[in-house]
Amino acid sequence: MSVFMKLRPYLLVGLLLSFLFGNLTLWSGNSISAELGDRAIAAHQESAATSSPTAKLSMTDGVKKTVLSNGLTVLTKEVHTAPVVSVQVWYRVGSRNEVPGINGISHQLEHLMFKGTQARPIQFGRLFSALGSESNAFTSYDETAYYGTVERSKLGALMTLEADRMQNTVIGSEQLKSEKRVVISELQGYENSPSYRLGRVVMKAAFPNSPYGAAVGGSKADVEQFTLEQVQNHYKTYYRPENATLVLAGDFKTADALKIAAQTFGKLSKGAKPLALASVNPAATASQPKSKSKEPIVLKQPGSNALLNAVYPLPNVNHPDVPAIDLMDAVLTGGRSSRLYQDLVETGLSSSVGAYAAQMIDLGWYNISAVAAAGQPLSRVETVLQQSLSTIRQKPVTAEELERAKSQFRASLILGNQDISSQATQLGYNQTVAGDYRFIDRYLAAMERVTPADILRVAQTYLKPEQQTIGFFEPTLADGKAGTSSPSSGGRTAENFSAGSPVDPAEVAKYLPPAQDAASAANIVPQSLKLSNGLRVLLLPDHSAPTVNLSGNIRAGTIFDTPAKAGVAGLTASNLMNGTEAKSALALAKRLEDRGASLGFGASREGVGIGGSALVQDLPLLVETLADVLLHPTFPEKQLELSRQRSLVGLKAALDDPGQLGRRAFQQAIYPENHPFHTFPTAESLKNITREDLALFHQRYYRPDTTVLSLVGDFDPVQVKSLLESALGEWRTAGQPPVMNYPAVALPKTSTYFSKLLPGKAESVTYLGYSGLSRKDPRYYAALVLNQVLGGDTLSSRLGTEIRDRQGLTYGIYSGFSAGQNPGPFLISMQTAPKDAQKAIDSTIALLKQLREQGITATELENAKRSIKNSYPVGLANPSSVADAILSDTVVGLGLEELSQFPNKVGAVTAEQVQQVIQDFIQPDKLVIVTAGPGTEALKKGG
Repeated sequence: MSVFMKLRPYLLVGLLLSFLFGNLTLWSGNSISAELGDRAIAAHQESAATSSPTAKLSMTDGVKKTVLSNGLTVLTKEVHTAPVVSVQVWYRVGSRNEVPGINGISHQLEHLMFKGTQARPIQFGRLFSALGSESNAFTSYDETAYYGTVERSKLGALMTLEADRMQNTVIGSEQLKSEKRVVISELQGYENSPSYRLGRVVMKAAFPNSPYGAAVGGSKADVEQFTLEQVQNHYKTYYRPENATLVLAGDFKTADALKIAAQTFGKLSKGAKPLALASVNPAATASQPKSKSKEPIVLKQPGSNALLNAVYPLPNVNHPDVPAIDLMDAVLTGGRSSRLYQDLVETGLSSSVGAYAAQMIDLGWYNISAVAAAGQPLSRVETVLQQSLSTIRQKPVTAEELERAKSQFRASLILGNQDISSQATQLGYNQTVAGDYRFIDRYLAAMERVTPADILRVAQTYLKPEQQTIGFFEPTLADGKAGTSSPSSGGRTAENFSAGSPVDPAEVAKYLPPAQDAASAANIVPQSLKLSNGLRVLLLPDHSAPTVNLSGNIRAGTIFDTPAKAGVAGLTASNLMNGTEAKSALALAKRLEDRGASLGFGASREGVGIGGSALVQDLPLLVETLADVLLHPTFPEKQLELSRQRSLVGLKAALDDPGQLGRRAFQQAIYPENHPFHTFPTAESLKNITREDLALFHQRYYRPDTTVLSLVGDFDPVQVKSLLESALGEWRTAGQPPVMNYPAVALPKTSTYFSKLLPGKAESVTYLGYSGLSRKDPRYYAALVLNQVLGGDTLSSRLGTEIRDRQGLTYGIYSGFSAGQNPGPFLISMQTAPKDAQKAIDSTIALLKQLREQGITATELENAKRSIKNSYPVGLANPSSVADAILSDTVVGLGLEELSQFPNKVGAVTAEQVQQVIQDFIQPDKLVIVTAGPGTEALKKGG
């Protein structure tokens, strides 16, 4: 569950939900799939320039709107590309409907909606998990939404659960008490972020008399004072059919889905009184001119990097200027070729800059943020920012800039809607916030009509200096160093804590609506081929959308870093797009951004990941660019220095973040100095790296015979093979690939504690664990099943049930096996208030001891296997996620049939196999325990 900060509507599609699903037909005309192979790039660009893809694009084709007799709006959209359905319930209530004294109550209620109903007095997360549903919720300014994606046979069950909690949720004093602690943990976790703290202050100053100026989730002080009566009244007032929209999208027949909706939601009653929705007066809250001489708000607090945040009031979502405003934003911040990136990042003033235009029911705002580069004063960053904004107010944007912005928009809309959950979300958002699910189609048509003169007009109207509210965050710990770390294996007294009884799966089954198990997994077997140079390629045609998704891996990860040059793998990867023998960094960026395509590289432990996506007619462009940067990078000195400075800024931020700092310390405590997983970049090592180091690293480790590419999309494999051989076939290297030595890692003899102190933080993050197993280990499937029981889901697992739900000690607690080509760690992670950290650690250890002594029950085993198998189709319904999964399986050495065989392998796990994994990997007396945060007395005594 999360407090959702809404982005502009067209980005909402791809960024709100993390669920993975395949795409329905987005096109009202014929497919735009283009013939690949010999067609020249220039021909693609010429053809695209003379067409208007968005004119053919409709987000609402096939959508049916039905209003039940009780006022519930139902939107249905059939999607038959995968056996999955998405069920979402959107309520027209958020922080907009709150007044001082109850700020954050909508978010508090969202949490309580998972606590159980009169007929089902059980944590709903356990019911969703049993169905294999990818379920969660969010609260925003104008709306609260609950969403789940399941295998198609679970549609009725999921609708039954959502209908039940719409009016029958039990909100009692005990539920409120425990969930208040969880919500406070969540909010205090946000307080760890300097950018969050700065943004909260700036928004309050920009909208002092509006609920839009308050944080969506409220504050700790707000939450502590909520009364039971207030929360119950909020629920009764807003959770009613006539104030909600049910969105159904997926593999069903509309008539059948509407029949289930009538049987489940149709029996709910309207509210006793008409609902009067609060309305904000934008004239009173958003358009008040501010003094030109007003100084920036300055926060001087513990932190790492200097930050800037500026806010400008905007009109509401239905204002006719909205499409032009969004395109103005794309010109300013849409990629590397954008104006603010060129003016602030490429000049070395900022390590990053970004913006978004938010439009709400009553008003909106334009939010610009930047992180200053090391040694650059925020006043200078602001000066250049204002100069750039002044330029866009004074002179129309070029036709090239406008067309690039429109192309980015078109492509991002199509690529972002490859998963069904995002399409359902777009419908829910449009109906709830804009008041009409067809809003997006009108928006698309209006976007096509925007001219340079329109952008000039909106820039002059809404980017006036006198309407700006700006804030600076000036860190008081400028060196970004963390506090001391001290290990200890004794000297602490644990509580005499006994874990509660594990949740009986039979109790869960008693409240679960009837549902069938998932159908057999689809036979997903990619074609495998090798180019003449040894580069391996995996191809899977998918004609559900006119897109292509590229995922790749090169065995050139940070395992090859040396302590003295730690960071060279990352800098080499991040500098590939900084120029080739034929093209500058800007030229590379423009070629991709002109078509809305993307290509990026990032180093991880075991490899360099490649990610790319494009409309299918632009696949030759994507492959040509990939080949150019892999074969002919020049690593310009200036770009290296800029990326080094960005890495240093990122390092400071990481050392100031409890989660990242704790994970780093945890990793280094597990793996000895001679292990490839021990090394991390430092400021000194990053400064030691030269251009020659990058060129040598590239020459030594970037090889076609250690590279794997996975492509999923609307293409002909024969044509793609020819295209790849033509572009990448000349890539040659000599000799054998480098081999890395991985020394064996033994478990600690006793538990060892470490504290990483970070002044100024509100929450602590704790990691517990030790070295685990690899993905190819035959015990992996049993370990996965065990983990589902232990901590695979923060709402349904043993850890979640005890530490989060019963005791309310954490917002989230998870466990997992980080299994790659080589054994990664088994770890448990959680976020707690500092005063609760020790109790949460002791409770976790007690649960591990209970697990080792008692094992899991036969019912837990079967339910865990069923949950994993039921959720499996959901995770493979997005072409992008399929490309990633195919790549991952191949890189770790699994067969091409793994995607199809995985459910059967999970289903074959026995109780004896799980018990063996428990004996091998559940060692509660041999843990490495790292807590990063402000510190507590109990932890200090323990180390």
